[in-house]
Amino acid sequence: MAGALGNARLTALTGAMLVVLLAIEGATIPFLGSLLSVHIFVGMLLLGPVALKLATTGYRFARYYTHGREYVDAGPPAPLMRVLVAPVLVLSTLTLFGSGLLLLVAPHRGAVLGLHKASFVVWFGACGIHVLAYTLRTLRRLAGRAGGDGLRLALVLAALAAGVWVAVMTYPLAGPWLHGSLAWHR
Repeated sequence: MAGALGNARLTALTGAMLVVLLAIEGATIPFLGSLLSVHIFVGMLLLGPVALKLATTGYRFARYYTHGREYVDAGPPAPLMRVLVAPVLVLSTLTLFGSGLLLLVAPHRGAVLGLHKASFVVWFGACGIHVLAYTLRTLRRLAGRAGGDGLRLALVLAALAAGVWVAVMTYPLAGPWLHGSLAWHR
């Protein structure tokens, strides 16, 4: 089960990194007045790791439903996670990060900001269930060793580097939000 196991380990490693980065992002929310610049930077940085997590889980999904032997042998996710939580989590993730990117690229308040806030509420609930459901499995997968771990770590670091690059490149777009014309608290 090298393929399925390798994908599971990559997913676990990416997920562990995301928990740390998302905690940092979440810590900025109560203090957006003073930490909006951090919120924007970390939000853009998250795009690389989030894309990798969506890719690894999407790959597992595709391999399972196209009857890839290793993936079928590993079994499906629990029914509640597969039927309800995962679709809500994926859609709310895409909406949350898409609306955040849209707010940065074309700054305005109104409907997009409302969508960003509403999608966060939905995402937070789905993500909380997801993290609670998979924490022990993730820790077990991180504790073991498998061939290709160096490559998996390199992929995670590359996703992080891509996120840092996106954050640095897009940060100048945050000017209208940071210099008062679109203050978050208004």
